[in-house]
Amino acid sequence: MKWVKQAITIGLIVGWTLTSTVYAMAQTPSRYFPETGHSVSGVFLTFFDTRGGLEIFGYPITDQFEENGRLVQYFQRVRMEWHPENPEPYKVQLGLLGDLLGYRAPPIPASQIPPANHPQRRYYPETGHTLSYAFLAYYDTHGGLDIFGYPITEFLIENGRIVQYFQRGKMEWHPENPRDRRVQLGFLGEIYAEKYVDSERLKPSASSLGPAPSATRATAATISVSASLKYAITGRGGTQTLYVYVTDQWGKGVQGVQVSFVAHYSDGDRRFDMPPTDSTGYTSYTFNVGNPLPGYAVVIDVLATLGGQSASNQTSFLPWW
Repeated sequence: MKWVKQAITIGLIVGWTLTSTVYAMAQTPSRYFPETGHSVSGVFLTFFDTRGGLEIFGYPITDQFEENGRLVQYFQRVRMEWHPENPEPYKVQLGLLGDLLGYRAPPIPASQIPPANHPQRRYYPETGHTLSYAFLAYYDTHGGLDIFGYPITEFLIENGRIVQYFQRGKMEWHPENPRDRRVQLGFLGEIYAEKYVDSERLKPSASSLGPAPSATRATAATISVSASLKYAITGRGGTQTLYVYVTDQWGKGVQGVQVSFVAHYSDGDRRFDMPPTDSTGYTSYTFNVGNPLPGYAVVIDVLATLGGQSASNQTSFLPWW
């Protein structure tokens, strides 16, 4: 019976520790996010504020709760986990959502491993993948291994965009954005939570710090639009693809925006309507280049509208051969 008493004692200690942690975090300062209707408190709030905030984590999409015996909280891009058994400063960890969602790819062949002194490529033998160029620079300046974990794929093309998956996150390349915002982080927290978390936990919660909104995201007060083309130079035939990204005042993609564009050819204008933006703020449209005169740039004016708001941008390509 001795082992039974020991098991009961250990169970009581673990339960008391978790309960005490939840109670202690509930008594610490909290911040309510009306954009999603959830609050962040205690050590999770400290981690949020000191390790990158909205840019790295996004908004909270649940309150903190117990999951498989551990205190967790989901954000748009990550899952925070409380590990009281770890030494400081590793008690708050980010979940390995990239691995849990099945994105890990096989290691690259030995022949593709870059030299150890390569200035813009780094090989990680732990997972057998490399990290390069802008993604490597972002990794080194935004938390490295603690925030992203090891790379679990090479960079790849996904829906026309360069991306790379990590144990804890996903990087995306947005060349249409200003230089300091071209690397963006994907919403792995949302993807995982929508698949595996009780939908009731994703609903806005009541809060003494502010009224809960009727939807999980606030309405955009302002919108801005970025536009880019698949080809900077084309032939006089074939197709061209326009990519558009619409964001709100927080830099978050806006869904349901109506987008159109006018292509100004030397022989006249052509107007196109694009599909509304998706949940990440993106839309794209592929159109025939036609038979324009070579050497004359085709200027494209893009217009995005949402309710009474509008935003515009301009890009161009050059038919050459």
